[in-house]
Amino acid sequence: MNSDHSWKKIAAVAALGAVALTGIARHAFAQAAAAQPETHYKDQGEYDAYNAVTMDIVGKNFAKAITDLDTWKQKYPDSWYKDIRQTLYIQAYNETKQFPKVLDTAAELMAKGDLDTVFSDPKRGAQDEVTVLFMATLAVQQTPTPSPEQLATGEKAARKLLEFNRKPQGVADADWNNAKNQLQAAAKAALLTIAVLPGNQAMAKNPRDCDTAASVYTKALGDYPDKSFISYSLGTALNCIARAHPDKAKEIAPKAIYEFVRAAVTDPSLGGSGDPKKITDYANSAYTAYHGSDEGLDALKAQAKTAPLPPANFAIETSADVANRKQQEFAQSNPQLAMWMGIKAQLADPANGTTYFESTLKNAAVPKLKGTVVEGKPACRSKEILVAVPLPDQQGAPTAEITLKLDAPLTGKPETGEIQWEGVPSEFTQTPAFMLTMDTEKAKIEGLKTTPCAAAPARRGPATKKK
Repeated sequence: MNSDHSWKKIAAVAALGAVALTGIARHAFAQAAAAQPETHYKDQGEYDAYNAVTMDIVGKNFAKAITDLDTWKQKYPDSWYKDIRQTLYIQAYNETKQFPKVLDTAAELMAKGDLDTVFSDPKRGAQDEVTVLFMATLAVQQTPTPSPEQLATGEKAARKLLEFNRKPQGVADADWNNAKNQLQAAAKAALLTIAVLPGNQAMAKNPRDCDTAASVYTKALGDYPDKSFISYSLGTALNCIARAHPDKAKEIAPKAIYEFVRAAVTDPSLGGSGDPKKITDYANSAYTAYHGSDEGLDALKAQAKTAPLPPANFAIETSADVANRKQQEFAQSNPQLAMWMGIKAQLADPANGTTYFESTLKNAAVPKLKGTVVEGKPACRSKEILVAVPLPDQQGAPTAEITLKLDAPLTGKPETGEIQWEGVPSEFTQTPAFMLTMDTEKAKIEGLKTTPCAAAPARRGPATKKK
């Protein structure tokens, strides 16, 4: 999901205000131009040049207005109207969609000082000032790759516009109140765009500058914590860093997942630019792929709702960490079974099992193991006991995998049940059936129960012949 769609939507919303405001601008400009004292013109030629531009703008012929402005500027570079002329350039550049020129021209005017002073004329000063601020505010949202200087100009204009309350002369109160609402909406949209645009530019580079993007989005999210598309963008940038630096993945990837989850639980539409189901599914899958299950996901969602950024020590267990933790917990609660599982895993290795037995296990004392008696061989007065080591949740009859070779036969028949023993491995077969043989002493077997062997039937002697 490309969150650049959200920024374009913001710019489009701001542009809606341009129509009404530009109409106000033309109306006030025409009135102010008609009332301008003629004594400020150097001669009749300048008046004609000024009037030509006025007619161009009122007639919406903005391309011609630029040409006539260039002619006026070339013939009268030091005109008393040069600041007003810059304002007219800005209007014409805006209407011809030359937005970078809007910003550059506005920067020249704003560099002279406070625009209230630059445009102090009571008849048209307010109109010229609001024109510069609004057009620059709109232009920074319409410029695909503004320079740092252009971004700074747009931000300065937007902040000034947000507080602007100088009603242009000749504009009705109702129209001005409506225009002010549009001005403030445009200013807020511009400031949001400016906050995230450097991050967008960094992600658009080849190769992507993910570190810069993450820094930009993090700051923007601090200023606009309710904007889910910034959370999603930050998650994308952090994911990019984690992929580029695997050694940092365990630190960074959980933070990326946090931001994806944050976007999903606050506004999965990303401000209307995304598919809510896809965003939610992606956030869920990012968590489960990393963690190995959805265990803990609901808790993370609740946490992400409360803060736009995770705490400094935030972490999510990887699936490998979870498996390792559970293995350690299992080893602590079932030490003998865990030990046997480790031995069996090495013995069962097709490539190295026999080597492991011969080099490490054979004739070595093994700590006490625990298992279940399956049967004795022979069944009565057994010399060997077959033992299974079932898992806690194992279903079905247990399969013998250890043979205990006794130092002396039992006096009875071994009963099925749990035993513990110490022994020394002496033989091993991996195929066709896995079996480890251990030599042990009857005295070292704990818990073994036996039942007496059935008495053998009495032998009958030969019959005695009658004499």
